[in-house]
Amino acid sequence: MAPAMSGTLGASSVAALRPCAGRRAPPAASSVAPLGSGTVRCARGVRWGAGKSSGRVVKVRCDTAVAEKPAGEEAAEEKFEYQAEVSRLMDLIVHSLYSHKEVFLRELVSNASDALDKLRFLGVTDSSLLADGGELEIRIKPDPDAGTITITDTGVGMTKEELKDCLGTIAQSGTSKFLKALKENKDLGADNGLIGQFGVGFYSAFLVAEKIVVSTKSPKSDKQYVWEAEADSSSYVIKEETDSEKMLTRGTQITLFLRPDDKFEFADPSRIQGLVKNYSQFVSFPIYTWQEKSRTVEVEEDEEPKEGEEATEGEKKKQKKTITEKYWDWELANETKPIWMRNPKEIEKTEYNEFYKKTFNEFLDPLAHTHFTTEGEVEFRSVLYVPGMAPLSNDEIMNPKTKNIRLYVKRVFISDDFDGELFPRYLGFVKGIVDSNDLPLNVSREILQESRIVRIMRKRLVRKTFDMIEEIAEKDDKEDYKKFWESFGKFIKLGCIEDTGNHKRLAPLLRFHSSKNETDIISLDQYVENMPENQKAIYYIATDSLQSAKTAPFLEKLVQKDIEVLYLIEPIDEVAIQNLQTYKEKKFVDISKEDLELGDEDDDNKETKQEYTLLCDWVKQQLGDKVAKVQISKRLSSSPCVLVSGKFGWSANMERLMKAQTLGDTSSLEFMRGRRIFEINPDHPIVKDLNAACKNEPESTEAKRAVELLYETALISSGYTPESPAELGGKIYEMMAIALGGRWGRSDTEEAEASAGEASAEGDSSEGTVTEVIEPSEVRPESDPWRD
Repeated sequence: MAPAMSGTLGASSVAALRPCAGRRAPPAASSVAPLGSGTVRCARGVRWGAGKSSGRVVKVRCDTAVAEKPAGEEAAEEKFEYQAEVSRLMDLIVHSLYSHKEVFLRELVSNASDALDKLRFLGVTDSSLLADGGELEIRIKPDPDAGTITITDTGVGMTKEELKDCLGTIAQSGTSKFLKALKENKDLGADNGLIGQFGVGFYSAFLVAEKIVVSTKSPKSDKQYVWEAEADSSSYVIKEETDSEKMLTRGTQITLFLRPDDKFEFADPSRIQGLVKNYSQFVSFPIYTWQEKSRTVEVEEDEEPKEGEEATEGEKKKQKKTITEKYWDWELANETKPIWMRNPKEIEKTEYNEFYKKTFNEFLDPLAHTHFTTEGEVEFRSVLYVPGMAPLSNDEIMNPKTKNIRLYVKRVFISDDFDGELFPRYLGFVKGIVDSNDLPLNVSREILQESRIVRIMRKRLVRKTFDMIEEIAEKDDKEDYKKFWESFGKFIKLGCIEDTGNHKRLAPLLRFHSSKNETDIISLDQYVENMPENQKAIYYIATDSLQSAKTAPFLEKLVQKDIEVLYLIEPIDEVAIQNLQTYKEKKFVDISKEDLELGDEDDDNKETKQEYTLLCDWVKQQLGDKVAKVQISKRLSSSPCVLVSGKFGWSANMERLMKAQTLGDTSSLEFMRGRRIFEINPDHPIVKDLNAACKNEPESTEAKRAVELLYETALISSGYTPESPAELGGKIYEMMAIALGGRWGRSDTEEAEASAGEASAEGDSSEGTVTEVIEPSEVRPESDPWRD
């Protein structure tokens, strides 16, 4: 508090009384001296004492008459107005700038960390600043009964003028001024851990506090000042601290008087402990929180005498008993050290695993990790992990906000709620830490701004992730990659659909079962290496299970020719392969679609086509619009027929998947279903019999029924769903009855009973039965409720 001047001194005298720069004021305890020679008493209790002169310099002491105030009188308060349009700006800070109330603690701890960092920098040139303030630390003490939170640091503190400049001017940061001074002084360098730059972090405390009291003591000043403000006020108060019990050796103490709605949540010690561990766990200074603890102690108690025994006072036996005692004490909240700040060469694998388990609450060791530092245009440090198991819920695969990547700025947690800014969705299973010193954040530090720097960061993080996965795939022990593929194979396939720019890195990571590897999985590289020289494509078939793929009729000719076929048995497989289109200049070909080229066209096939042209036309006439055409098959060897889909339409597998969609558009099914081609095997006995029926008895009812049954059976064997399964079942039963009739020699009596039963059933249906009609009684008792 500046003392009030009387008019007895001239302007020249006041100018001469200005304190010298850099000189400390004398301690407050020695500021009051007895009046004597050379002392001038001025108005309002201000005394000026002249010391001895040395040349032309006159030493003058100005003492306020604080010691002469009556006991119990508080120091005078000075009221100031904020240097901004505070009503609008404060409303913006409290209601719009921050997404969650809990970030207030992160901001205040970050400011305390800055104060400690500043003191450490200043202490390099002036060691006396660190003399009497104790350890550099932060202490947080919640008080549930009073509804307050007190945050104390032993940092640089603030003078009265700094209080007015930093807390009285919203959006003006003392840290930004300090950073500017550091950059101007090249000797100190620009490498620092200062966090606050925007000057609004302190005011986030008004998210939960209705009143804030800041008590601060700077090493540059002998006085301690108190800054006090309320949430809805446009002014604040600064006064000098006079209570000896509240004196600080050095640093700042912030007391938040919580709003009634926030007292129960944020005055809870366990809640404060959790917030510190979440946001400020890796701050470089120790953070202590006031916590309730328990311990076991032994106490002595008098043993009760047994019945019939009497004991005197001196003879009473002492018995020890163990009880649990609760007490309050300080607990270190940030025990985990930031492993990414260390040299990777000095860290053991077990240390990486322990850090992963503790940070992400995992119980299994990760499959792999990578630790790197990126320098140049964008500088950041990162530790990334591939988890040891897949997410328990499939919802996490489709959820872009997995909270697996934790973003830090100068070791202070900013956010883990991203929507694809730092990592694409298909790599959402990767967990890790990203710590940047110059990330473009807005003043709330929570919303990552879209910029070129963020895109560069994303690109480098994705590249490092691929390197990490490739290292797993290239290990001699293939079990690790097998575990990876079982857990995260769906994610890699999803990447083939969503990230066309990284197809060259995604495709080698794919694994599938095949006709030559039914029990194991192979890569596309292995498939290409095993291909014959004349094979021009990579063949695949998409079904709903491995068993369906192995028994599909489409495979018959390819297996005979020793051509390997990939089995796509998961719903996402077919879409992923279709997005890749080619691999190492080899085109992917679906063997269940038309125009399958196997390179075996010869004259015999042409003759067979001519011989069976009439049968194809006759079968097409019987099936009508159910099929687009009927043709001789190049892919069958043992099955009589197969139904293949059009070249540009859906396959049977895709049609099944689209029908199963909850919100699928049934109107598009007919359009995308495309044309179906009915292919027949000319070497099969059934087809030969139908060829003879077509030539000799084309109007035969049995032959036409056989064609219908053959088509509907082909529907099932080819992966399609028949339109009327019950009708198909009836046709199969009828054919079985014809085939099995009398084969095992049923007795004549059984046949007679069966025919008699059929005849009686026909007679019953024709004649009908006479039903006795009983007329209702017209006699109604008096108690009938329906009586008129």
